[in-house]
Amino acid sequence: MHIKTDQKLECALYVVATPIGNLSDITFRALDVLNAADTIAAEDTRNTKYLLQHHGINDARLLALHQHNERGAAEKIVALLGQGLSVALVTDAGTPAVSDPGAILVEEVRKAGFRVIPIPGASAVVTALSASGLSAPHFLFYGFLPNKSSARCGALQTLIEHPYTLVFYEAPHRILDCAKDLLDVFGGEREVVFAREITKLFESIHRCKLSEALDWLNSDPNNLRGEFVLLVSAAKPNEGLDVETEKTLSLLLEELPLKQAVQLAVKITGGNKNELYERALALKQQ
Repeated sequence: MHIKTDQKLECALYVVATPIGNLSDITFRALDVLNAADTIAAEDTRNTKYLLQHHGINDARLLALHQHNERGAAEKIVALLGQGLSVALVTDAGTPAVSDPGAILVEEVRKAGFRVIPIPGASAVVTALSASGLSAPHFLFYGFLPNKSSARCGALQTLIEHPYTLVFYEAPHRILDCAKDLLDVFGGEREVVFAREITKLFESIHRCKLSEALDWLNSDPNNLRGEFVLLVSAAKPNEGLDVETEKTLSLLLEELPLKQAVQLAVKITGGNKNELYERALALKQQ
């Protein structure tokens, strides 16, 4: 059993990771900091109050800091630090300043000369990666893709050749459109993992090929619910074109429409039509 300490905290900003679902997924150190901090800056004070009360912390002073007021709240927090007080920063779930408010505050606190102390803990990115089974040694965390399909596809085009597991966040109301765009841009052979409601009661982690993704999502209304972490397998090393094929395709694209350029490039180089087409799309985007 953990015994809370009432030790006085050093004057600093403490960036505290909180659970992403299951309220037990919080460290002893995080609880000590939240119990002892003079002020807790929270994305949603109601959610944070519920978390604190669950862990027996009932008299915390809360200050709202979210995406709409972060700069103003940062000024208040820098002033509190100037008085020698300690401030803990939390968001609704996971680690602050990672696709959540907090980065502006951290920057302002550092500029003002005060210490920033990270208190690590739950992270949806790492949690999803650990259960994905995708074995690429590196990953690229993109966060949220653009809302509109055209912009989303444009962003995905820039990622086609990366030899890393690609990690995205997505909201339930966009998951079908996003899966369709992933299929259109990456093709059906790449693997995708849908990590949904991680650590919560209805958690599910489903892995399939992108060609099967839409069928799985549509097979059960529950598959469309909750917050998602999407992971897409890395591009294979042989997916890139050799230098001569790349040069030929680039020259043809300068003179011909995309389809004709690809068809002629296939005849000249003997390359794979799908690979050449995907690369042509990426070159056009660039």
